[in-house]
Amino acid sequence: MSKLKVGLVFGGKSAEHEISLMSARSVIANADKDKYKIIPVAISKEGYWLPESKSEKIIKNNCSQVSIDKDIYSSIGESLKNFLDQDIDLLFPLIHGPFGEDGRIQGFFEILNIPYVGAGVMGSALGMDKVKMKEIFAFYDLPQVNYQVINYNQFNTKYGFKLELEYPCFVKPANMGSSIGITKISDKKELNNALTEAFSYDKKVIIEEGIDCREIECSVLGNYKIQASLPGEIKPAHEYYDYEAKYVDEDTELIIPAQLSENKIKEVQKFEIKAFEVLDCRRFARLDFFIRSKDNKLLINEINTIPGFTKYSMYPKLWQETGIDYKTLIDRLISLAQKM
Repeated sequence: MSKLKVGLVFGGKSAEHEISLMSARSVIANADKDKYKIIPVAISKEGYWLPESKSEKIIKNNCSQVSIDKDIYSSIGESLKNFLDQDIDLLFPLIHGPFGEDGRIQGFFEILNIPYVGAGVMGSALGMDKVKMKEIFAFYDLPQVNYQVINYNQFNTKYGFKLELEYPCFVKPANMGSSIGITKISDKKELNNALTEAFSYDKKVIIEEGIDCREIECSVLGNYKIQASLPGEIKPAHEYYDYEAKYVDEDTELIIPAQLSENKIKEVQKFEIKAFEVLDCRRFARLDFFIRSKDNKLLINEINTIPGFTKYSMYPKLWQETGIDYKTLIDRLISLAQKM
């Protein structure tokens, strides 16, 4: 039987470029070689689509980012010609953040009529934009922390704006992941610098109230029949779950499964599946929640439609605890993509 030719797309133009490479290496190392021919497709930070031979070198040489050789291509359009000429049955995008997780590349794949792993155009776009995501959660009565939205024009006027939340609070770019561009602030003096940092990544910023809480994560899998994993708990090594705590500091604790009552686990899973459905998501995602300390109330934080996918990432680790190992999880995702 011939092998399914899977194009693994990684790298990309967002600030989460390096994390994408980590996920891609893990999938290539663990995918079933008897079932799949994995074709690596690296995209540089400038947007160039690299040939298979150079993409393989990036994976094998453990490079921290995708670089381009100007002698190969004169333009991004020319680099795409090689990709379009490849014989690929299915695409597995692992580009985190803008240009990979926000619906743009998904729309391109649909124009090409090639099935792909992950949410569609609508679910990807809504999952990436924290403001639109929260508006839909609110419409469907999914409880959240209080928040405020600020666009760049409001920030960049002499009149400024009035913060409606109490300190402490978190300032975040609306379209970014992996805690990039996020600042926790404790007073007004810190606000301007935090906004400047967030606006360096996006034209729209969201400010959320800070609460004393437990941080809970849960994974989902499926197209129309959705399965939820057991939840896990994050105990970050830092004051909050920032980039360093996620990817560098080994003192961050991942407690899997989370020590929750059976009723609370069912509540998390119910909310998770509902959030996945109302955002029109498919195939897989990771949902993040808070459990507020003062009243044990469950609050939804956000969805990640292309979560980190190394063997040590929370998404596959939660499924491992639920009974689906990493290699089988890759099989399930590819199978779900083929059925759409």
